[in-house]
Amino acid sequence: MPSASDPAPTLASPRPLPDDWAVKVEDLSVTYRTSVESRPTLKSTLRHLGRRQRTIREIRAVRDVSFDVAHGTVVGIVGMNGAGKSTLMRTIAGILPPTRGRVEVHGRVSTLLALGVGFNADLTGRDNVILGGLAAGLTRAQIEAKYEQIAEFAELEDFMDLPMRRYSSGMYGRLAFSVAVNMEPDILLVDEALSVGDARFKRKSFDKMRELCEQARTIFIVSHALKIMRQLTDEVIWIHEGQMRMRDDPDVVIDAYQEFLGVARNDQIALEDP
Repeated sequence: MPSASDPAPTLASPRPLPDDWAVKVEDLSVTYRTSVESRPTLKSTLRHLGRRQRTIREIRAVRDVSFDVAHGTVVGIVGMNGAGKSTLMRTIAGILPPTRGRVEVHGRVSTLLALGVGFNADLTGRDNVILGGLAAGLTRAQIEAKYEQIAEFAELEDFMDLPMRRYSSGMYGRLAFSVAVNMEPDILLVDEALSVGDARFKRKSFDKMRELCEQARTIFIVSHALKIMRQLTDEVIWIHEGQMRMRDDPDVVIDAYQEFLGVARNDQIALEDP
């Protein structure tokens, strides 16, 4: 099993700032606080008259991360659960504020960060498409022009006019994916969202992502599906315990990451293939 004491791979040398960059992250740190309920003892219970005691825990989710990404680059982000990948993505999306440092984003952003984030379950699929389009910066006329394309891709037919609380998780995910990828974003942020739906829809989603990559969109992909990362990305960033441990070509980073995990490349492919 990997441990924090393992020798860290050498970081890729800093890259010069491109003239036409989409995202620039400078000395980014994100720290948040969470309350943890401590287990009461008899003494503490008597002292505090039965009130539950909570301890405030400070979590440094992202620590001193810096990188820049040129327009048209597909970036993969890998790391163990809890490494800070999703926090990094949410900060780039503007959902979480930096504790220290800064993030600059140039272009219209579309996000697919979790199952149906930003959707209102009490509204219909149709209404949520409109909300998603407005959030992405489109006009109502632009949304109306794209509606049929979004609905057709999601394959929900009459369910588009039903409240989303009646959707299955697969239907929720299909509509979320369709809205995100069909808004023609300059920058697309995808966090573990390439596995929604059945096998046929997964194939369809992968083909759509490859189409976007070929259109020179700027795309960030967080995924444990390393085979897909090798196929789609131009470079990969490895995040470990909130820090950027490595940034390089996909094969270089993924091979190092798999060695760190103790997983052979063939074993990983076997796990990902249906």
